[in-house]
Amino acid sequence: MTESIKAIILGIIQGLTEFLPVSSSGHLEIAKYIMQDDKLAEQSLLMTVVLHFATALSTVVVFRREVVDILIGLFQFKYNEELIFSLKIVVSMIPAVLVGLLFEDQIEALFNKQLLLVGLMLIVTGVLLLLADHAKKTDKSVSYLDAAIIGVSQAIAILPGISRSGATISASVLLGIDRSKAARFSFLMVVPIIFGKIAKELISEDGGFASASITPLLVGFAAAFITGLYACTWMIKLVKASKLTYFSIYCFVVAALAIAKALNVF
Repeated sequence: MTESIKAIILGIIQGLTEFLPVSSSGHLEIAKYIMQDDKLAEQSLLMTVVLHFATALSTVVVFRREVVDILIGLFQFKYNEELIFSLKIVVSMIPAVLVGLLFEDQIEALFNKQLLLVGLMLIVTGVLLLLADHAKKTDKSVSYLDAAIIGVSQAIAILPGISRSGATISASVLLGIDRSKAARFSFLMVVPIIFGKIAKELISEDGGFASASITPLLVGFAAAFITGLYACTWMIKLVKASKLTYFSIYCFVVAALAIAKALNVF
């Protein structure tokens, strides 16, 4: 199997699992473990960042009207609804940015086929989804305090195996936020962080794109972007319909298999 084919597989996995609450990073690590590819492992975190960038871009496409409205509102230079929403996005970004800056080396060490960690964190994701699916439906919007709490859940979701969308949407729903608004906020809040991370990799002089094989990154990006367009739209419908329990069960099953494999049970 060539590097490009492996990258396409990883891209499809990322595109599906970034929006479905089953942990894209966890599934990428499982795939890397199964494929046992040293070259992919060497640029493991970079590949993860590129694939996340692809799905962040697909988020912008799906929510293009909202993004345009936000930008137009910001350029009015008034304390309007768009500015308030943008400020809440900024608040939600702070925890993940701080964790990323202060613990970059430690985080990178987690993205090297850590199968046992992935399994344990998938259990956490499954529990969160179960709790969220049984929460009462409301029409509440995201407050600044809510944004900060959701931001903490996003920072925790840096761990491979904890679904970012699952953690942030679950946190939002458990805070009493309307499910549609929770999904919208969850998907848009990660876009600036991913764009910032890819910009950092572009200007990096001690690794990053400077030392990476570009072709696998490009084909992986394309696969993740196309798959992500469909998965994002699908996930919004699933959140509204309160069907997260099915994904919870899936997380528990995959977690059991990952832990068993890590412990050499089979």
